[in-house]
Amino acid sequence: MKELTCFKAYDIRGRLGSELNENIAYRIGCAYATFLNANEVVVGGDIRTSSSSLKLALSEGLRDSGVDVIDIGTVGTEEIYFATSFLGCDGGVEVTASHNPIDFNGMKLVRQNSRPISSDTGLLEIQKLAQKNEFILAKTRGGFRELDLTTEYVDHLLSYIDQSSLTPKRLVCNAGNGCAGKIIDAIENRFIELGMPIQFIKIFNEPDGLFPNGIPNPILHQNRAPTIEAVLDNKADIGLAWDGDFDRCFFVDENGRFIEGYYVVGLLAKFFLEKDPASTIIHDPRLIWNTIDLTGRFGGRAVMSKTGHAFIKERMRLENAVYGGEMSAHHYFRDFYFCDSGMIPWLLVMQLMCLGRRPLSEMVDEMIDSYPSPGEINRAIEDPSKAIDRVLVNYEKMALSIDTTDGISMDFGNWRFNLRMSNTEPLVRLNIETRGDQELLYQRRDEILKILDDT
Repeated sequence: MKELTCFKAYDIRGRLGSELNENIAYRIGCAYATFLNANEVVVGGDIRTSSSSLKLALSEGLRDSGVDVIDIGTVGTEEIYFATSFLGCDGGVEVTASHNPIDFNGMKLVRQNSRPISSDTGLLEIQKLAQKNEFILAKTRGGFRELDLTTEYVDHLLSYIDQSSLTPKRLVCNAGNGCAGKIIDAIENRFIELGMPIQFIKIFNEPDGLFPNGIPNPILHQNRAPTIEAVLDNKADIGLAWDGDFDRCFFVDENGRFIEGYYVVGLLAKFFLEKDPASTIIHDPRLIWNTIDLTGRFGGRAVMSKTGHAFIKERMRLENAVYGGEMSAHHYFRDFYFCDSGMIPWLLVMQLMCLGRRPLSEMVDEMIDSYPSPGEINRAIEDPSKAIDRVLVNYEKMALSIDTTDGISMDFGNWRFNLRMSNTEPLVRLNIETRGDQELLYQRRDEILKILDDT
């Protein structure tokens, strides 16, 4: 029985052909149906050229197992979250590799009520079933229908904002030739119908699975220039960019400065805490001080969760948290079935700019000055475990506290860092912050990188 290596900690991702192909997708469909004992499942896929055939093979496996399939088309991951709960289905699967290289694809799986299926909640069982490949097919094959839920989904998105509060704004929107372009068009059309004073300046908006402008992954520094240049050239109020399946949203302020996701977490946490100071906010372990201090000032509760969408969502449900944020630009909302969305964050930030009559730069400056961070630094290292151990040995005697919720987090009072191995790529990820000390920040960053690179 050959191991299926495309199963990861909280989703499925693999190289096309060797790790993920139509045969494996079919087996995943059968295994998913068996594990859930499902009757009706919604499926969708991103814009990658391989997504349609993989989605079809997945659907065939589901149907041969007696499951009725609802195909909602070429969509972002959050549209599967929406459709699963909106339609009351037993589960949903999005075929996507998000920001992975073009020769990869994958799947994100949820069960009823859009609850994630991770290695802790069933993904390993589905893997074992798919590997064993001994399925008893249904006597009656499941049905198939196609459904477009764009209108209903946009209705839901716009329910998060007070449309009467909107003032004239110019938005640069960079869909990266991924799935976001279709939804940006739909929101723009709705704003025009409603007479909203919002102007959309769209770049790389046409979906194209060949990604002629590169894989959409704005967290990489080299991918930010088009959005920044468009903001400056058009004197826009804000720049927005998404990854391929648009479950992550990235921000550029009116001065062309990329705003790290950490500070957007602060903005959105503050938004919800101002409405209900007793709210619970979930955050990941990588960068934490701003979120903890801000939540404390409002009398709320900050709760740390292991990094990753499946883990954040489960913790949010457990705590009934109103909002959860990761510095990697994933933002989760209780009213969105505890799921992450790449569309709700920019709508809320835009409303905050309108209500406060302040530019984005002024809204984040204080947080950036108080808790500076260079953003996540990734290193491809031959033996990441040994490299992390070298860092641990070097600093453990100096640390005031050491946390192993996800990788290692070390707190030294005036600075801290988190170092972890990626769940999806062969990388070590470093995040570091200080209490207002830029010089110390870069000094410690360079120290740690030198230890990591020392072979």
